[in-house]
Amino acid sequence: MGRLVENNKGLIWNIVKRFTGRGYETEDLYQIGCMGFIKAMKRFDTSFEVQVSTYAVPYILGEIKRYIRDDGMIKVSRSTKELAIKILELQKQYLAKTGEEISILEISKTLKIPKEEITYAMDSLRPVSSIYEESSSDDSRNVIDKIPCAKDESNNIVDKIALKQLIENLDDREKQIILLRFYKDKTQSEVAKVLGITQVQVSRIEKKILSSMKLKLTC
Repeated sequence: MGRLVENNKGLIWNIVKRFTGRGYETEDLYQIGCMGFIKAMKRFDTSFEVQVSTYAVPYILGEIKRYIRDDGMIKVSRSTKELAIKILELQKQYLAKTGEEISILEISKTLKIPKEEITYAMDSLRPVSSIYEESSSDDSRNVIDKIPCAKDESNNIVDKIALKQLIENLDDREKQIILLRFYKDKTQSEVAKVLGITQVQVSRIEKKILSSMKLKLTC
């Protein structure tokens, strides 16, 4: 697991950098992002037919957003925050090494800190009741998710990274069709002339690509 984190640290840092300037240490956010990546890897299955990095992005992003969100609800001392980060780092290392969650007793022994302080620091990172909780309706979305927003930067990050990965996996002709159609705003007839094929062929290939992308993005 440690090697997987190391091999994907560029991806994690890329997401972390989107949150700079918000009053948080980037190294702290990186550690949180690593926890999100590890959670993703514990759930990843090769049958998903999607790259590891694409699958991990929502988990990394979600873990960082949750940390920032919860941190802003209840203010705790800097020392408690620092202890909480140490605990998260220890949890990450232990999980990567053993594949299991570390107990509070083990954390206390390792850090040489009373269990009560460990528990308090861990509690400071837990969410409180808010509009971010799941609504009572059947769709189980958070209340905040139902509030209209002109721009959702977080979703844009996920979409851009995921689409980039999917496009890179296309063959040369498929890639050219997508780039001409959706980045150069060419019509199917114009694309057909560029590639030397018929408009019907372009339509059929485009439909196949989009259906495949949609399936992979919803896995």
